[in-house]
Amino acid sequence: MVAVAREGASVELDPFRISAIADSRAVVDKALSAGHPIYGINTGFGQLSDIPIAADQLEQLQVNLLRSHAVGVGEPLRVDEVRAMILLRANSLARGVSGVRLELIQFLIEFLNRGVHPVVPSQGSVGSSGDLAPLAHMALVLVGEGQALYQSQWLSGAEALDRAGLQPLTLQAKEGLALINGTQLMAGVGALVLHDALALMEAAETAAAVSIDALMGTSAAFHAAIQEARGQPGQIASARRLRALLEGSEIGQAHRKSDHKVQDAYSLRCAPQVFGAVRDAIEYVRQVIGREVNAATDNPLVFAGEGEIISGGNFHGQPVALALDVLGLGLTQLGNFSERRTYKLLSPQESGLPAFLTKNPGINSGLMITQYTAAALASENKVLAHPASADSIPTSAGQEDFNSMGAAAAMKARRICDNVATIIAIELICAAQGLDFRRPLRSSAPVERAHSQVRAIVPELDEDRSLSREIQDLAAAVIAGQFGARLLSELPA
Repeated sequence: MVAVAREGASVELDPFRISAIADSRAVVDKALSAGHPIYGINTGFGQLSDIPIAADQLEQLQVNLLRSHAVGVGEPLRVDEVRAMILLRANSLARGVSGVRLELIQFLIEFLNRGVHPVVPSQGSVGSSGDLAPLAHMALVLVGEGQALYQSQWLSGAEALDRAGLQPLTLQAKEGLALINGTQLMAGVGALVLHDALALMEAAETAAAVSIDALMGTSAAFHAAIQEARGQPGQIASARRLRALLEGSEIGQAHRKSDHKVQDAYSLRCAPQVFGAVRDAIEYVRQVIGREVNAATDNPLVFAGEGEIISGGNFHGQPVALALDVLGLGLTQLGNFSERRTYKLLSPQESGLPAFLTKNPGINSGLMITQYTAAALASENKVLAHPASADSIPTSAGQEDFNSMGAAAAMKARRICDNVATIIAIELICAAQGLDFRRPLRSSAPVERAHSQVRAIVPELDEDRSLSREIQDLAAAVIAGQFGARLLSELPA
């Protein structure tokens, strides 16, 4: 999914799904011919579901649905987030239980392959009748309305289709509803944040290892027996990785038999416990998102084997909302934990290093204010970590009386994730500078590789300079996974 969303990889429809798609559509056509009332197909929507729609108005009903629901506001979603939405909506419809035509799914795939990206406002979903407003903005472009980005130009939907060599699609009964009734904003954004969270998890452990040596901490608390005595799987995995990152460090060996204190502060000593809890939280989120990206989440669903069209509630975003709130909280803890080590690195009474890691204090402030930025972002995250899913508000005149707020959970998790990447980047800058003050002693090969990667982006701070751009560049490298598992490979230092 990430390759399609961020790298523009092409998409093809699995041919084995074609017959199931056709069979489900046949059930819809048969029900229409029989004149049975079916929610959203020949009735109104939500509180208006008891109003029948005449056969000659069914196509207009679907277009009006998109127009009336396209009321999103706020900053547009990023292109990768829009591509993730399109991909997941096509994948869901291709399950063959949504009652749409093959042409509709192929049209969504053409959007991805030709680079037609609807402009989708980020706000307006309550995450329960699906991500209705955002998906409506996405779907309007299929019928030649709305707005889209095509080849970096912001165009009307009709102009974008024309330039891409596509003709507007005429929707048939149920197809407008099938396009917007699902969890694809929260699941798509959530999947991208989850991907980045995995990179942050490893980068946070790497940054901690660099800080531990810069602070002349001990790895004794990472002993395998301690972790096994508790039995938490994330803790065991994090301790194993920390041991591997620090294996062979001259700095660790240099003070092992000295008068160095036998216990470090929690931000060093309890690294496996804190990182492990976040690892376990991420694994829970991975399982939920992994199921959701392959789920059928519209309503009603069409079961060709039984010849039935059944109304249900798979559009409700509660599973995803809870998971993304957990993800946001876990990432917030990564940021909080990292900021505490940055504080220690810059405090001479705690680190034994020069104040603010500058060789000439007074005339130079060194890295003093980087901790302010980390603290500001960490505190912002504490506000953002409040669970969106703790709230609900009724909509549609009470018909939809309990909503998940999953879209809000997804957008908060994205912002937290970006903030944490910056906080970890700041720790890496400070830890690398601290390591420079420990020369001529060397750390382990993985930590030295991490140091080199920091220095490729952020040169050693000899005299004061603005670090804003360098912090952002390093945060991008953190998100890109440059401080992850590859540091433990056999690549030359």
